[in-house]
Amino acid sequence: MKSLHVTIYGIVQGVWFRANTREQAQRLGVNGWVRNTPDGAVEARMQGDDDAVDALLAWCRQGPPGARVEKIKADEVEPDKGIQGFRIIY
Repeated sequence: MKSLHVTIYGIVQGVWFRANTREQAQRLGVNGWVRNTPDGAVEARMQGDDDAVDALLAWCRQGPPGARVEKIKADEVEPDKGIQGFRIIY
């Protein structure tokens, strides 16, 4: 199992990044959450099968139409057994 804490920088708010990330995560079977940050970035926690998490991270490097991802910071973290499903945090 892989578990990542990811921050995505660029034009990533107001372009449906969170909703599309949740949709991709659910399709891939990745658990976690996604939220906007006050500085204009998007932050996510993703965990699950290594290949599925890698695929979601790869998708985040591009994002949905309208997004312009400039930089991604991804750090491996300890898995959180309490995370189930994938949700948007408001």
